[in-house]
Amino acid sequence: MTLVIGAHAKRADAASTAEAWTMNACELEIDLFCRGMRIPPDVSLAGARGVSRTRAGLGSGLEVILPTQSRIKEEIWVNIPVLEAFASESPYRLQGSPRRGYCIVDDRSGHRYRVRLPREPVWYTRRTSSGVQMNRIGVLQGTCLGIYINPVCAFWNYAPALNCRFCTTGQNVGTTEALEKSVSDVVETCQAARRESGTTFVHLNGGFQGSRGIAFALPYVKAIKEQVGLLVGVQLAPERDFKRYDDLISAGVDHMSFCLEFLDPDWFARICPGKARIHGQALFIDALAYCAGRMPSGSVSGEIIAGLEPLDRTIEAIDLIARLGAFPTVCIFRPTIGSDMEDWPPPDYEDMRGVMAHMYEACRRHWIPIGLAPNIEVSLVVTPIETAFLAQRDVGFYAYEVYRRLAKLAARPVFAHRLRKRPAYSADHVA
Repeated sequence: MTLVIGAHAKRADAASTAEAWTMNACELEIDLFCRGMRIPPDVSLAGARGVSRTRAGLGSGLEVILPTQSRIKEEIWVNIPVLEAFASESPYRLQGSPRRGYCIVDDRSGHRYRVRLPREPVWYTRRTSSGVQMNRIGVLQGTCLGIYINPVCAFWNYAPALNCRFCTTGQNVGTTEALEKSVSDVVETCQAARRESGTTFVHLNGGFQGSRGIAFALPYVKAIKEQVGLLVGVQLAPERDFKRYDDLISAGVDHMSFCLEFLDPDWFARICPGKARIHGQALFIDALAYCAGRMPSGSVSGEIIAGLEPLDRTIEAIDLIARLGAFPTVCIFRPTIGSDMEDWPPPDYEDMRGVMAHMYEACRRHWIPIGLAPNIEVSLVVTPIETAFLAQRDVGFYAYEVYRRLAKLAARPVFAHRLRKRPAYSADHVA
């Protein structure tokens, strides 16, 4: 049996049973995040993207494309956990070969879901002018280029360390990826990704940047906008002087994201001790609200982790972010190898399905224009547009979908302009 993608595909009453059901693409994505997947020794991954242990470690799975054959979204990219301990007990296993193609088999029911494995870019092994291999500067996660521009999150430099307990940045930056990433190396990597992989969006993050503030990201943003012409997103610890965000906006940044992680204060302090001690939750929310008020609708996101704090607080966080005019980015908790939480269990499918369905409804209620930018496929999270596959087909759904399609059509010339190289920028023009 092959993948059923319709919005009304039969759901499992309990995803832990062996009862026969067929999931739609978003439901399958959620369950794969929660359960992972086994790769039998006889299954060749020749030519596929290798497992990439960079940045916080969230992308340490196998990149897979789930076709949907739907007008809502033609395909869904997912970075499936395959190395973590819980994945070895997964009911899902990969089957196939580069020549015959691949499918994911659910051993509980026998259902087979056709999938594709994206190929590893040739430019990964190319070197920059300074001699650094490009996949040590940035890697593709989905179609987006991720680059960690901070040497290492400053929370790892405290004694004892104040790093977020789910994170492995301190283990990856400087080992599996370059510790220092010059502006020229970043530009050359961005140029290769755009030219050869069709990349339109680069995500620059760096955890907590210490006393330097977010100003250190400005040279990267300016150089990418001037020499490459990509859409640029920035994700750093919140800045207390909000006027510094105006500098990034004036430099052409297209997206700002803020990692709130948890709304429950006890969970926030327990899992994110550095953020709780140095910043506090209120600063993340206030900075997000400021940027949402300064940037076009849909340009700001708030990131939270689902599957640890009480579900009602996660739902509350989604509503808060959408009410502020931003879109929620909801990560399903992954007990990443090497993190302080690697032995924690992953969350339950049914709980996560409910959270993701609520994310779509929150975006719909607040008319957040999701999914407008071209060729942006995110594999690390379930994106708001993907959760349309979970929504009830009612008047509100169709009205919102019409609004989104019209907004996307109207935004085409805007993004075409923003994807052009920007003229050399003068500091006199910075707000």
